[in-house]
Amino acid sequence: MAGGKGGKDSGKIKSVSRSLRAGLQFPVGRIHRLLKGKTANHGRVGATAAVYCAAILEYLCAEVLELAAIRGDEELDLLIKATIAGGGVIPHIHKALVSGTATTTATATGAAQKQSQVVKSNLAQLV
Repeated sequence: MAGGKGGKDSGKIKSVSRSLRAGLQFPVGRIHRLLKGKTANHGRVGATAAVYCAAILEYLCAEVLELAAIRGDEELDLLIKATIAGGGVIPHIHKALVSGTATTTATATGAAQKQSQVVKSNLAQLV
């Protein structure tokens, strides 16, 4: 018999999922199984193909959820009780939007009026 001294669990190594190894939230094993079922070459799929697909899917979902602003919507916030790590938008307010002086708003409205006059004159020329 091979082996030496040891207790009941001395030879067992704790299993680590492929998702955990890759540092992903999406299930690499499930994606690998689905890829094997959908291919035409008898289930021959590389081991890294599932990791790559899971990483792409996770990235795309993170981008879509970030753009959808889940946190800003009350119903979706209740539905999806999760926070995307590292997600979000850096808070920034443009200088022109900060209400400091009345001159900036006056120049902005003057520019908007000029632009609307130009658009109206262009439309009149077309008709």
